[in-house]
Amino acid sequence: MAQIINEQDIINAICLSQAYYKNIRPEDVLVELTYDDDTGFGAEVEVNGQIEMLNTAAMIGALRVWIKDVLHGDPFSTGIELVLDDEEGIIAKLS
Repeated sequence: MAQIINEQDIINAICLSQAYYKNIRPEDVLVELTYDDDTGFGAEVEVNGQIEMLNTAAMIGALRVWIKDVLHGDPFSTGIELVLDDEEGIIAKLS
């Protein structure tokens, strides 16, 4: 069975990834996940009043950091599929 990363942990992964890249604390990052039928998954990220939009590929990259640092898995051999779930919101299925 595939492992599931819930919506809050996807947000946490983006916060962690942004903190690494921008040399800030994860707590200083605000994230809102988005989904659009035309553009797919995304995230609106706010750091120090600056807003940046992440696309699906950037979200997957953040999840790879989470897999490596939090789940202690191989981030590049793990398949990641973002899914819009009716009950859970945006989740990631790992295989």
